[in-house]
Amino acid sequence: MLHTEFVDLQLAIPRDRNGEFKQQTVAPYRRSNDTLEAFVIHMFQKGVTNAEIADLIERMYGHHYTPQTISNLTKVMSEQVEAFQVRPLSARYACVYLDATYIAVGIREDGSKDVLGYTIAPTESESVWKKVLQDIQDLVRKKSYYFVSGGLKGIADAILSIYPDAKYQTCCVHLQRNYFS
Repeated sequence: MLHTEFVDLQLAIPRDRNGEFKQQTVAPYRRSNDTLEAFVIHMFQKGVTNAEIADLIERMYGHHYTPQTISNLTKVMSEQVEAFQVRPLSARYACVYLDATYIAVGIREDGSKDVLGYTIAPTESESVWKKVLQDIQDLVRKKSYYFVSGGLKGIADAILSIYPDAKYQTCCVHLQRNYFS
């Protein structure tokens, strides 16, 4: 049984003798479609109140959800964000890789990684990168002063404004791509 925002679906997933068939429609052991939950969380992140979200869902889907139900859905997201913010991290990173999707990844000397921080922004700019770097400043202080990125807009200036003694390098793959294009 797969629960969706429209109807409950009874699915029969075929199996093969060798266990080699991998269907792509529904993730393994998935019992519900998270479209509605994703919508609720997105609206919550935009600052829409629980009562307003409940009203929107009722108008869109014809189902009534109380503000408390909406609060319960957003509570799960809030707990996940809080757990992310207080998780234990490595004592030292060999470098911090900054990705164009506004993700800062700490890379340990053994090659393992931690997501240190992230943000969502409509455009790439030095000011957004400064915010990401400021958000991870306590995590990175004395742990790494070596940054790598794909030559992102405003990144070098943002790094040096927060970490004046930092070393910065453009990713070799990105350098090569830019050289040949």
